[in-house]
Order: sequence, then structure tokens, then C-alpha cells
Amino acid sequence: MRVAQLAKAAGVSAETVRHYTDLSLLRPSRDPGNGYQLFSHDDLQRLRFISRARRLGFSLKDVQAILARAESGAAPCTEVRDLLSGRLLALQAHIDECQRLARVMQDALSDWARRPECAPDATAICRLIEDFELGDEVRPAQPCPAH
Repeated sequence: MRVAQLAKAAGVSAETVRHYTDLSLLRPSRDPGNGYQLFSHDDLQRLRFISRARRLGFSLKDVQAILARAESGAAPCTEVRDLLSGRLLALQAHIDECQRLARVMQDALSDWARRPECAPDATAICRLIEDFELGDEVRPAQPCPAH
């Protein structure tokens, strides 16, 4: 198979195949007649593995380590579990932070719905943002200056 054929069979772009080849995640042979890269069924299987690992949240560095461990004959499963466990904890922390930020945004929109439009002046760029209370911070709202 050539690059485009492998990409289509795996459901990825040709650029992805080239990138993974540049990183030595895929190791095609060369056609002696024209120098084109030739990929085997094993390369297709490996590319599908890489794609699946990426969708599970593994980085390319993780994938390289997993493949290296497997190529050495050692089972990478313990490492895979540990990596995914760490990724899951980080993802959950990120989700929690996103949910906190969503609540802050909802509070801001509710508060701002009751506020007048203010033009920028010498003391404020946008009073909606500058007067909004974040966390423990307490800021008294400033009225719009008279025009």
C-alpha cells in the first residue's frame, strides 16, 4: 500500500501517515523501482492502534513508549493502565475547572443582564468585567459616569 491507500484504509489523512512515518511510528519499506514508501498490513494494524490510542487520550510520546515496550517483548499493559489512570485524573480535574468556569460565566451573564451599557472612560475599559466579583474577591460596582 502507498500513503494514500493506507490513510484511506485506516480512516486518517495522508498527512497523518507522513507525520507518523517521520516520527518512526510507522516504518514503511521502499519500492526499489521508484523509491515510493510501501506499507504492509502490519503497518495498517499499527496505524489503527495508534489512532485508537490517540482517541483514548494518549500522547504520541506515550504511544512511542508503548510501542517500544511491546517491540522489546514486554507487555505494555501495566504502563498503559498507569498512563490512562493519570490522564483520567487530569481530565477530571479539567472538567471540574470547566464546570466551575461555566458557573462563573452564568453568574456573570445574570449579573450583567441588569447592568447598563457604559462607555470606556479614564477609569474603566468595560465595567461589566472590572466590577464582576471573582471567587473571594469583593468589588463594589461603580456606576457609569454621567455623560
